[in-house]
Amino acid sequence: MNIKIPYGKESIELEIPDKNIQDIIHGGENNSHNLDENVIIRQALESPVKSARLCEIARDKKSAAIIASDITRPCPSYKFLPLLVEELNKAGIENQNIKIILGLGIHRRHTDNEKRKLVGDYIYEHVKVEDSDISNTKLIGHTAADTPVEVYKGALDCHLLIATGNIEYHYFAGYSGGAKAVMPGICARNSIQFNHKMMLDENAAAGNFYDNPVRQDIEEAGKLAGIGFVFNVILDDKKNIIAAVAGKNNEAYIEGIKKYDLIYKREVKKPADIVITSQGGYPKDINLYQSQKALENVKEIVTEKGTIILVASCSEGFGEDIFEEWMANCRDYELISSNLKRNFVLGGHKAVAISKILTKTQVFLYSDFSIEATEKMGFKKIENLQEYLDESISQNSSLKITIVPTGRYVRLKK
Repeated sequence: MNIKIPYGKESIELEIPDKNIQDIIHGGENNSHNLDENVIIRQALESPVKSARLCEIARDKKSAAIIASDITRPCPSYKFLPLLVEELNKAGIENQNIKIILGLGIHRRHTDNEKRKLVGDYIYEHVKVEDSDISNTKLIGHTAADTPVEVYKGALDCHLLIATGNIEYHYFAGYSGGAKAVMPGICARNSIQFNHKMMLDENAAAGNFYDNPVRQDIEEAGKLAGIGFVFNVILDDKKNIIAAVAGKNNEAYIEGIKKYDLIYKREVKKPADIVITSQGGYPKDINLYQSQKALENVKEIVTEKGTIILVASCSEGFGEDIFEEWMANCRDYELISSNLKRNFVLGGHKAVAISKILTKTQVFLYSDFSIEATEKMGFKKIENLQEYLDESISQNSSLKITIVPTGRYVRLKK
């Protein structure tokens, strides 16, 4: 069988004998595949959850800010931002009183060309587009977990705050989307660090919402920031919009994660000897910081002595300086996990997550990293994926392989 695995802006083609393929895990079927994306977007805006239409909510507002995803996310904001701005225009808010804030969290700033690509030509040329800035924030309150919610000031000087993004599984926040546009999207490093340190809780896991301390902290942050409207999309493997929700925070978002689970949540009956996964190609595999999520989402479906192969370009390397520093000690889980418990730091948390997987599973990395850099992190470098699989099958003809091309959340059926 011919298999294609996303890699950067291209894909890797593999030939694997049918008898050795245990499972290929894509998203499920959804009737919206047959609908035009504009129809899906407009239907969501015309039928908001527990809310009036955006044009009605915005009618008495003088200005609005729309939080959109940064370059590391797959969200095609350029497809729906014009329709959101159209709704605001209907309410009487003119373009000069609307701004698009690209939520960076602790990620790097965008180039002008990247901003244009993210929001589209019309929005870039007619509406103010700016990056959030973790050094220019204001404390607006604390959550029940005592997380200080320090929000980018540029989002606080508008009369209506709109959160956008795409919904997918997140390895410790449960799901992306919703109020995650605020936390970590436009919050200060200190706030993000307080929130993310709860990832060490056993309930901070992919697909978990209601008793997930990280996610519930995010929800509180969103309410403190005063999110007035949410618009989220669900994407297929080709980054097409197949579903969307709009409306009140967080009721609309909860409807969104229910839709996402119906499409993408998968349980498998048996673990595989080899699991091949990818974060989904560009821009999701732009660095190891982002690509790590695919590892988390498949860690339960490999045998105890099995192998995970992560296919990720990582064209920009590690993607975060502190993460890179901690990855130097990734092979010593006891050391870095104890260090993180004593002093939680962003970047270190991802290194610990990877290190924990490495204590149980062999991980190969097919990427732009050198052999030296790969092995220093505790991974093994694959130069030719097809040759590796051919050799493995020749040594064990009954080898079972599961392929998860876009790092979907899968787990063993209990």
